[in-house]
Parts: sequence; C-alpha cells; structure tokens
Amino acid sequence: MIQELLMAAAGAAAAAAVYAGAAARVVKQYERGVVFRFGRLRDDIRSPGFTMIVPVVDRLHKVNMQIVTMPVPAQEGITRDNVTVRVDAVVYFKVVDAADALVRVEDYKFAVSQMAQTSLRSIIGKSDLDDLLSNREKLNQGLELMLDSPAMGWGVAIDRVEIKDVSLPETMKRSMARQAEADRERRARVINADAELQASKKLAEAAGVMSDQPAALQLRLLQTVMAVSAEKNSTLVLPIPVELLRFLERATPGAPETEPVAAPEPAPPLSEAYLKGRAAAADAIEDLTGSSVEPVPRDADTA
Repeated sequence: MIQELLMAAAGAAAAAAVYAGAAARVVKQYERGVVFRFGRLRDDIRSPGFTMIVPVVDRLHKVNMQIVTMPVPAQEGITRDNVTVRVDAVVYFKVVDAADALVRVEDYKFAVSQMAQTSLRSIIGKSDLDDLLSNREKLNQGLELMLDSPAMGWGVAIDRVEIKDVSLPETMKRSMARQAEADRERRARVINADAELQASKKLAEAAGVMSDQPAALQLRLLQTVMAVSAEKNSTLVLPIPVELLRFLERATPGAPETEPVAAPEPAPPLSEAYLKGRAAAADAIEDLTGSSVEPVPRDADTA
C-alpha cells in the first residue's frame, strides 16, 4: 500500500513538473507577452519576467519593443522640376502597443517598409531638386508625418526618418559643377573688384598726405629700394620719371625757381624780289643742263 502511494506521488510530481515546464514562460526585458486563449486575445499583457500560461489552451507571442532600424530601398522618381533622381532613406520605429501590432496588421515590419517606400516616392514627386539636396530636414519631417498617421493604428510609433542619399544623373552632376564653378568665379571677381576699390581709396588718401609732405615721396622711394635690395639682387634698376625730379626740386626749400625756356622766334618772311631771283636762276640752270637735271621745286624754295 505504501509503495503504491509513493508511486502515485511520484507520478503526480512528474505530471506537475511536466505541466510546470509546459506552462512556464520567460519574457525578456525588451519584450512583451501577448496571450491568446482559444484564439481570443487576453487583455492582460505579460510584463518582463517569469510568467505562466495554460498549456494547450494558451498561446504566448512575444513582441520586441526595441527601436527597429529599417533601411528603405532606393526609389527612383521624377522631381517637380523634371529631374530623375534615386533616393534611399532609413526609418527608425518601435512598437508601443504589442496587442495592436499582432492583431491589426499581419506583419507590421513589412507594412512599415512598404509604407515608407510609397511615401518616399510621393515626397520625391512633390519636391524640387534643391529641396532634396539642401532642405532635407523639412522633407524628413514630412516623411515622418506621412508614416506616423497609419502606423499609429498598427501599434507602431515612427521615431525618426532620414533621407540617406540622393543619386543624380551624370549630366546633372556636370551641370551643377559648372554652375558652382561659375558662381565661385563670379564671387571671386566681385571680391577682387571690391579689393581694388578699397585699395584705390587708400592710395588716394596716401597721395593726398604725400602731396602735403613732399619728403614722404623720398622716404617711400627709399623704402622701395630697401625692399628690392633685400632679395639679394646684384643689380638694381630704378626708373625715376623726370617730372618727379622736377617736382622734388621745386619742393626743396631754398631751391631757385627754374625759368621756362623761351620758344625760338620765327624767321622773317622772304621778300618777293628774292623769290623772283631764285626762280630765274632755276630756269637758267634748266636751259644749260637739259632735262636730265630735275629743277628744284618752287614750293620747296618758298618753304
């Protein structure tokens, strides 16, 4: 009798151990447990830790609550200004309601992926090329709003959406490079012109100061000589205009004023009798020598 009781107790203990092993479940810290009893959703969501279910009757589904990083495949589209581009992005999302993520959508990851691709193509068609290249923050916010609206009904929250890369055709890249080069050249010319304007103003001010103090020109000349001689040159050629020397001579205190050179007086005009005598002599020479000797033109004589 006692042996039969011991065997019954051992069998009961074994059955209890098997039941406990079949009913025991462990939910990790980043997971939540959703229980279905005879296919009906139970309201109690199992929190992290050790939990028990009814074997054969209950089914426990674990849902990951971590943030999921999902790359969106590159989507090709035409922008609003008729430029063909390829854009890829990345979506960060997480499950906020484990029950809705299992009940309301068949595969929430696949649904988010398809919605992200569709929204990305829609954003490409509504945006200009300049917005895709320089105003990505606004486009990221627009993508996040487009994804967040349907995802909330699936128990999923969109944490962040980022446009990762924008691929352009080679012809468009060359056009943009030429545009950037032309813009840089324009800015360089404007800067050079502004520098020339500022330098001319400073030179005008310096010329005004030097005109009041003529000795400043000599000091500046000596500074130029010193700067050139510092380059270890054996020959120094310094052109000095004559006007500068005259200016310095007049500006030197105690120097005599140079008198202007008088213009030569014009020669007196030739008399009429003298001109007639020269003409007669020319006719006589022509008669003696013949036509081989060319007479002196009268116009030259009169000159």
